[in-house]
Amino acid sequence: MNPIVLFIIAITCIISYVGMNNVNIFEKYKFNVSAINSRKEYVRLISSAFLHADFMHLFFNMLSLYFFQGAVTMYFGTIGFIIIYFGSLLLGNLFSLMIYKNQPWYSAIGASGAVSGIIFASIAMAPNEISVNFLPGWIFGTLYFGYSVYMMLNPKQWDNLGHSAHLGGAFFGLVYSIVMHPQLALSNLYFLAVMSLPLVYLAYQIFVKKKIG
Repeated sequence: MNPIVLFIIAITCIISYVGMNNVNIFEKYKFNVSAINSRKEYVRLISSAFLHADFMHLFFNMLSLYFFQGAVTMYFGTIGFIIIYFGSLLLGNLFSLMIYKNQPWYSAIGASGAVSGIIFASIAMAPNEISVNFLPGWIFGTLYFGYSVYMMLNPKQWDNLGHSAHLGGAFFGLVYSIVMHPQLALSNLYFLAVMSLPLVYLAYQIFVKKKIG
């Protein structure tokens, strides 16, 4: 495994463990709209990715990162991996901040946005070769985007997932992949176009219909 990836997993596990056992640290560094907008605590845009709700939340995020990091480092190198991971993390949280700017109580934690970027950068490069949960990558991507968009537009009381961060992170991973490998992306244009349909619909609902925000 790439040592940078190993370091990110290790530091995330350590900080998450500390946060689970120290409520003051957890509250100080989680993503919170009011703290970011009113008190300008921008560090939360990054620090929240190193906190997790429990060990299962942490385990699945780090396991997904482990499975997909190889393809990303192969196509983009170590620097590319770092750009995708932290770019996806930041864009995911910025998208959440935009969506929930009028809901100061909104909070979130976890590396899901960053991990989503890694997963979808992999899928963009090899949508048929990479499989997720026994599905071809592009089918998984379409279902993932579709479900996330549906849940954002139709929020449920029992749902505590940060779909906006997932979508923002996945979007960064897709776009970065296309910019860095345009010829390969062009050869996968059909699959990428199908995956992007839920995102186009969400953009229409947000910017034209003003349904969210």
